[in-house]
Amino acid sequence: MEIRRRKFQGVLNILSFNRHFYIIGLGVLALLFASRLFFAWPPMIFELIIIAFLYGFIMPLLVSAWVYDFSGYYNFQWLNKQVRGDEPVMQIVNINAGFDETSFIIKNRYPEADLRVFDFYNARQHTEPAIKRARKVSWVYPNTQQIASNAIPLEDASADIVFLLSAVHEIRSHEEKVRFLKECFRICKPQGKVIMVEHLRDFPNLLAFSVGFTHFFSRATWKNAFESAGFSTFRETKFTPFMSVFNCTP
Repeated sequence: MEIRRRKFQGVLNILSFNRHFYIIGLGVLALLFASRLFFAWPPMIFELIIIAFLYGFIMPLLVSAWVYDFSGYYNFQWLNKQVRGDEPVMQIVNINAGFDETSFIIKNRYPEADLRVFDFYNARQHTEPAIKRARKVSWVYPNTQQIASNAIPLEDASADIVFLLSAVHEIRSHEEKVRFLKECFRICKPQGKVIMVEHLRDFPNLLAFSVGFTHFFSRATWKNAFESAGFSTFRETKFTPFMSVFNCTP
């Protein structure tokens, strides 16, 4: 099955899934303008506040459009730097947090491989409103299996590639992340690899998402988690200034 993405689907997803932030923001902005009826704001301070609000509204959407709609993220050309054309790929695992835009694309790219798709979303542990909304509109790859984050139902050393694409940041607990990555380590062949794509809690994402960048984790946090899980390599490649591709091997 070939999935065709709509124009601006990435930025429309951001608007839809995070609409509570935008509704609250618009409400605060309306209150600010209403406050001028009762309080004489210094013009420069008021203008700076409005500019800051507009920046916080617009910049995340511009960056999301760049990353998800115009960078080629969903054509997977970035994967050419992570997996050589002559590498045997027979067993692929794609793990998501309830929102899956990549499994059909991966299957089209590797039609001969066996693709297993798992969803670790747990409503009691992973409580972000955005991911709850995303689940309602997500494509569901056939035979996607719901799992606990600490138990992937595959044999040891069975996977050539484990994909973790913009999903694992939904695991907020560091201890849970380590347990999950230990399972990824267990199922990965010695010559296999885990390929993770994530925004980072870094300066470019601070500029892009302001306080929203705290939803992501730093490179040091991810490095510590992978090393604690037993991985021997932790290699980062930048995909736009706002996204990192991590290639980790047992």
